[in-house]
Amino acid sequence: MNHTLGIIGSGNIGGAVARLAVNAGIDVVGNSRGPQTLRGLTDRLGPRARAATPAEAAAAGDWTLVAVPFSAVPHLPMDALAGKIVIDANNYYRLRDGVIAELETGSLTAGALFQRYVPGARTVKTFNTIYFEHLVSLARPAGSADRSALPLAGDDDVAKQSVTALLDRLGYDTADAGTMSESWRIQEGSPAYVLPYVSDPRLPWPQDPGKPAAAKEIRTALEQAGSSS
Repeated sequence: MNHTLGIIGSGNIGGAVARLAVNAGIDVVGNSRGPQTLRGLTDRLGPRARAATPAEAAAAGDWTLVAVPFSAVPHLPMDALAGKIVIDANNYYRLRDGVIAELETGSLTAGALFQRYVPGARTVKTFNTIYFEHLVSLARPAGSADRSALPLAGDDDVAKQSVTALLDRLGYDTADAGTMSESWRIQEGSPAYVLPYVSDPRLPWPQDPGKPAAAKEIRTALEQAGSSS
């Protein structure tokens, strides 16, 4: 059975996931601000990928990945995302997104605030803890000794199982970080954020070749976040 991944956001993470999906035999329908913004990427990815509007990308996918600046989240096509399994790959960065009071005070996690903006969606947070070049280079077939895992969080267990199956096709195992209210375990600065996949923390990420991080290592990082809170 053919599956389709909708992607809203044609930046680094959206492009990296699109590459993995096409390589796994999954069709991709993607967009950011307009079909033309993704046309260069879809031309490189070949016939399995096509550009569309955000609403069309949302409607087309068995899953819909959202990878946009957090300041753009309130402008998502909420009606089109209702009922969909939505993958939240977003991070909150104050310098880029401006000050968001609920996130500054910690009254909400970024994942929980994202979920408020798409109340009808079945949201799972993942892909936000790994540098985009490492996301591509570390993907491995199931059963590989050096396979990495990505953490995920969400409140809908069936949606999490579906995203786990998608990640398996894309080349990754998973580590469950809990509910969306617990997704602070995978926010920027947490032990599970980026560093598990970095071979030398002294190097700038673009110069680092990346290193595998198995599910056990990611689960340990999630536990460390809890013990240090």
